[in-house]
Amino acid sequence: MALRIIFLWLCFTGSAFANPTLLVLGDSLSAGYGLPAGQSWVDQLDGQLTTVSGDQLVVLNASISGDTSGGGLSRLPGLLARHQPDWVLIALGANDGLRGLPLDGLATNLTDMIGLVRAEGKTPLYAGIELPRNYGGPYTRAFRATQDQVAEKTAVPYLPFLLEPVALDITLFQDDGLHPTAEAQPLIARHVVNFLQSAGVVK
Repeated sequence: MALRIIFLWLCFTGSAFANPTLLVLGDSLSAGYGLPAGQSWVDQLDGQLTTVSGDQLVVLNASISGDTSGGGLSRLPGLLARHQPDWVLIALGANDGLRGLPLDGLATNLTDMIGLVRAEGKTPLYAGIELPRNYGGPYTRAFRATQDQVAEKTAVPYLPFLLEPVALDITLFQDDGLHPTAEAQPLIARHVVNFLQSAGVVK
């Protein structure tokens, strides 16, 4: 009888031994825009990583193409309540920059998201991005500085440029020049893994 009660409790509440979880909150660069299902860099991480405590890391992708930092901020509370992740990798801001949205709004949204994750007792991580050069020197430099300043002020583990390993190779981008190809995804995944290792998340 006691074993039956324990089994039913686990069915309704979830296993007490659930694996640690990383939630990726991003945009099309993380959602796998233009790629077959299951080929994004995020997909390539799930089931492949072991945390420093020796547990297999579950990676959940909550990225939506076209999302902005404001959209991510509005979605984050529900995602935290639903999935209760141990870490949240915030990879938003590209669409703020591409749309020319106010940079003070980007800074506020990123800071608020980092604060929401910490308020739940979880660990935030942040991956930044660079804008295309045709957006002009002053704006691209200000966009870069905004991300750097948020990372410094919040002391969040920070990957300055998500696409760094593929950025200079045009053959690794789709025809729009913005979204990496399927061939680029393993390179981005390895870049993120190196970051997660330096942040003390995985081995």
